[in-house]
Amino acid sequence: MKDAESLSPSVVRLNIGGKKFCTTTDTLTQREPDSMLAAMFSGRHTLCLDSDKAMSNSGYVFVDRDGKHFRHILNWLRDGVVPTLEDSEYNELLREAEYYQLLGLIDGINTVLNKRKEDDDLHTELTRTDIIKCIQSDKVRFRGVNLSGLDLSKLDLSFVDFSYACLKNVFFSRANLQCAKFRDVDAEASIFHNATLRECEFTGANLRGALLAGACLQSANLQDACLVDCSFCGADLRSAHLQNADLTNANLEGAVLEGANLKGAKLNNANLRGANLQRAYLRHVNLRETHLEGAKLDGANLLGAIR
Repeated sequence: MKDAESLSPSVVRLNIGGKKFCTTTDTLTQREPDSMLAAMFSGRHTLCLDSDKAMSNSGYVFVDRDGKHFRHILNWLRDGVVPTLEDSEYNELLREAEYYQLLGLIDGINTVLNKRKEDDDLHTELTRTDIIKCIQSDKVRFRGVNLSGLDLSKLDLSFVDFSYACLKNVFFSRANLQCAKFRDVDAEASIFHNATLRECEFTGANLRGALLAGACLQSANLQDACLVDCSFCGADLRSAHLQNADLTNANLEGAVLEGANLKGAKLNNANLRGANLQRAYLRHVNLRETHLEGAKLDGANLLGAIR
């Protein structure tokens, strides 16, 4: 064993699982001061030197880890740049970063992996032209297809089956989607502004943050749907099925919900100001944190509702 202070004040020689590297104490200690490597070369610890002195007059500090990715770790400590690797290699590097307690590198790798996942989600399988060609046939199904980010505005997509599809950020503005099926779709942040959605099925769909202002949703089935942060301003939801739907933070100002079934719906912080809720089913619904100023509740079933 040899005290770290007896080593060269700048040059450090490392043997990582048989692979040898040369660097400096500044590199090992400055970018990630809370890491294991910084602690090792802080001068507070004794270090184990191997007996191989063939390459220099000094021994190497031995670390019993796979040295495959250690050059990436050194480059991170030098430059603060996350290397470009395959996902499988990122997972290997992540394990090494966790071992050396390199929190900055861990965050950097996770950021890259999350960005790749987002890019993959937005990689559509079809184009608007492909969709137009498809809808000319009698029965159209896009079940499970990734259509994220497409502009499908103003198209006649009535009776089309989109069930289980990925529809993130799709533009459906002014499209005719009457009787279309959206069962269990992921349509987060999609735009349905002024679209015709009469008698559509959205059972179990994720519509978080979607824009449905001015849309016609008469008799639409939105049971068990995630409608958090959605905008339904001025939408027509007459006789819509909203049982157990999550409408937390949803904006339904001025919406028409006459005869709609909201049994078990979550309306925490929902905006229903000026909405028409005549003859709506609100039995046992918690309305305590719901904004109902100016809402029409004539004939609504409010038995057991919490207000």
